[in-house]
Amino acid sequence: MATTKKSTTKTVGAVKGGNGKYQFNMAALKKVPAGTGYSTSHGGVVEGERILVGYIHKPRGTGARMHSHLNEQLNYVVRGTLTGSVNGKKVRAPTGSLIYIPANAPHTLVADPKDEDVIFLAIKDLSQGIIGKAVDGTMTGPLYLKGFEPKKKPARRAAR
Repeated sequence: MATTKKSTTKTVGAVKGGNGKYQFNMAALKKVPAGTGYSTSHGGVVEGERILVGYIHKPRGTGARMHSHLNEQLNYVVRGTLTGSVNGKKVRAPTGSLIYIPANAPHTLVADPKDEDVIFLAIKDLSQGIIGKAVDGTMTGPLYLKGFEPKKKPARRAAR
């Protein structure tokens, strides 16, 4: 008797690998938030049975507030430079660098404002999805360096 594996994902909007799907154009996948409530990161995510890979975009001068997650994570920088800290240790990771983030380690990473937007591969075990939790317990939004904040819409005047 054949059994069918569940094809749900831990990350909302992610693609499930297997069942005949074995190759993915990562840059063309539907972009999903990869840090809702604490980061500007977004991109395509593929989940297998035990690991996930995200092709993640982070606009320059923006990034993630201090957060952590249950999953161990590896970030391979494909383009640009990520700066920040992992477990209190400063990191500066230009193109071609790999950042190791242990499970539950507080970390913050920003796309260097002096460089271009960052593209990185996020590789995580599936103890949870792509999204973690801000260390301060709030999910009030991403980190924007000075000058890289979203443009504010002009206030509308009331009709007289």
